[in-house]
Amino acid sequence: MLPGLVRNAHRIHDYITELMSENGATFHFKGGLLFPKMDMLVTCDPININHIFNKRFSNYPKGPEFKKIFEILGDSIFRADFELWELHRRATLSVINQAGFYTLVEKTTWQTVRTGLFPVLDHYVLEGTEIDMQNILDRFAFDNTCRLFFNHNPCSLSKDLTNRVRCEKALSEAVEPLLHRHIWPESIWRLQSWLNIGNERTLTEASEAFDEFFHRRIISMEEDNGYYTANNKVNVYAVFKKVYEESCGNNIDFSGDLRRFLKDTFLGLLIAGRDSLSTTLTWFFWLLAENPFAETKILEEIESVLSLSSHENPSFFGVEECKKLVYLHACLSETLRLFPPVALELKSPVEPDILPAGGNNNNNMKVEKNTKIVISFYSTGRMESVWGKDCLEFKPERWILAGGGLRHEPSFRFPAFNVGPRSCPGKEMSFVEMKMLAVAIVHRYRVRLVEGHRVSTRASVILKTKHGLKVKLFPRKDA
Repeated sequence: MLPGLVRNAHRIHDYITELMSENGATFHFKGGLLFPKMDMLVTCDPININHIFNKRFSNYPKGPEFKKIFEILGDSIFRADFELWELHRRATLSVINQAGFYTLVEKTTWQTVRTGLFPVLDHYVLEGTEIDMQNILDRFAFDNTCRLFFNHNPCSLSKDLTNRVRCEKALSEAVEPLLHRHIWPESIWRLQSWLNIGNERTLTEASEAFDEFFHRRIISMEEDNGYYTANNKVNVYAVFKKVYEESCGNNIDFSGDLRRFLKDTFLGLLIAGRDSLSTTLTWFFWLLAENPFAETKILEEIESVLSLSSHENPSFFGVEECKKLVYLHACLSETLRLFPPVALELKSPVEPDILPAGGNNNNNMKVEKNTKIVISFYSTGRMESVWGKDCLEFKPERWILAGGGLRHEPSFRFPAFNVGPRSCPGKEMSFVEMKMLAVAIVHRYRVRLVEGHRVSTRASVILKTKHGLKVKLFPRKDA
């Protein structure tokens, strides 16, 4: 099987999906005699996902393999298990549940749209030149997340797209080498790391960029601590500083001092805020371009719900108005089903277990302690056994009930925001930001794909497009 994996490394997500379809959504991958440590179990079956992430949650931490692969994330919530993960989750929820948090999300997002996004997009409309919408959305989400959590605008979104903030660029570059660590034997990527070449050099440079960026942010936040209280701002620094100091004597094994913990934590917040927003909307605009009927319905809903005609600029709207945008929510959910931002997860059982779905002609499958288990969220959304014969079609209507309400799917069938206790605490915030940004762009511009531009998935842990999303923008008022 290893030669097939290597041959298809450039299209790994679709290759895994093909294997899943042929093998009943679960199969054993064998590394062979040369690479026995490459043996792994791969699944996308909702029954197994529910078992691993819900029913037997405590038996399936991230595990040692995940921690080795994602060592760049340090003590962030994405890499944490057990007590450290619980600490992160409690602290993150306390931030999100602070009075005024969603008001801040609304104001920050609209400010970044008006002062950052619109001037840049208007510039390229006037020039009549094509742009990479994925690049634009990455920069927008980076700036917006930094403003929201760190009270800092790095200004990565500007008319000069040749210049990039080093940290923002590193976030885009690190995702492919991290996937390659899943594919290639550890001995190979460890050798690359020792020689400081190839993908591992990219990761080393990314780590340095993260350290530099967050060192400056943490020092600034230490100096401005009183500002947050005086101006009723959400104080992320104070929340995580407090939980670190309270937990130091509670047998939690931090990998470094307070500043190292804050750096890892803030990196996790930045990744979560940036990639869920920019990745989903990149695929959303590609799907709209391929399915113009959906764009028409979204425009009708904007005019009806927000009372906006095609000749009016969208004024401020917030959480309550977002809840009324049912068809837009369905389009975003359908995008997330087909293109979940985090394409796969890695788990490892602490004790031997039996998975309830073992693939073709097998009702269960035994897994030994420390078995490497890869869960493909990307494949789950593309299984005919889960979503029906039209699983590969973009059909927002599948998310709308006969009475006009939104259909709910359990997270083990729709794992775009992870599953069970590990479900993303910022899911509602993500939908608010995505709807605000989608409305702002769809209402103001016609987004059209550049003729001949091919769009495909990139071989990375975050499901980016391989060659960006090349588009031309036209003012909606000229339609």
